[in-house]
Amino acid sequence: MKLSVALFFAGLFGALAAVFVLLSFGTDYWLLASETCDAKPDGSIGPGGVIVERGDVVMVEGIENITTFYHEGFFWRCSFGANVDDNNLLWRLWLTNQPHSKVCMHAYLFPFPVSHQTHNATDYDSAIIYRGFWSIFMLIGVAAVVVGGFIIICAAPFASYRLYKTGGGLFLTSGLFLLCVVVMYVLWVQVLDVVGLYVDHQRSVVCPGFQLSLNYGLSFMLAPIGIFFCFLAGLLFLLIGRSIQIHYH
Repeated sequence: MKLSVALFFAGLFGALAAVFVLLSFGTDYWLLASETCDAKPDGSIGPGGVIVERGDVVMVEGIENITTFYHEGFFWRCSFGANVDDNNLLWRLWLTNQPHSKVCMHAYLFPFPVSHQTHNATDYDSAIIYRGFWSIFMLIGVAAVVVGGFIIICAAPFASYRLYKTGGGLFLTSGLFLLCVVVMYVLWVQVLDVVGLYVDHQRSVVCPGFQLSLNYGLSFMLAPIGIFFCFLAGLLFLLIGRSIQIHYH
């Protein structure tokens, strides 16, 4: 009876882990961003980055502040422009609230916001390698939770303790790799200097009033939930396999 209850909760946690992991992997909302260029002179810098001195007359006609919105995940990086602010960035980039003019590009090896223009060749290659490892860890984590789920299905009901142990080990492996994915993403956005270099380049070349706003998206938020359920399910399946080995073998 106790073993059946443990198996029920382990299966429930395993199913939730698979759902959250696949949603996090399949939706491209790990990072939400908006770029804004203040086209109106503030008294010191005019259009084109020209310094405005006292007594100069600046003519500005028909200039609007265009905000470019981005969202990025494992598969795609998408962007679109709008004449709005980013006070409600999460809602603006939600699945059901986007324009038809959205432009998307593959994001497998494109670590936003790194480019050849903002970084030298060495930094760019390092960024590609970093993004490559992030993608590999993501694929391993997703594959482990899917294969582990199939193995657990084959193990029911109490057919083989080895299958339960194998499935539990795969769930734990998935949790560990996805935890590395989340940590690497936080380091990329918050700790490393790639974002600061990108902002400095845009302000010096494109627009002195350039502003970049970054937020974590829904896909990123789903990942820790999936990791939590992966660890719970993995530990329970290992305990179930151990109990079956002791009592039935």
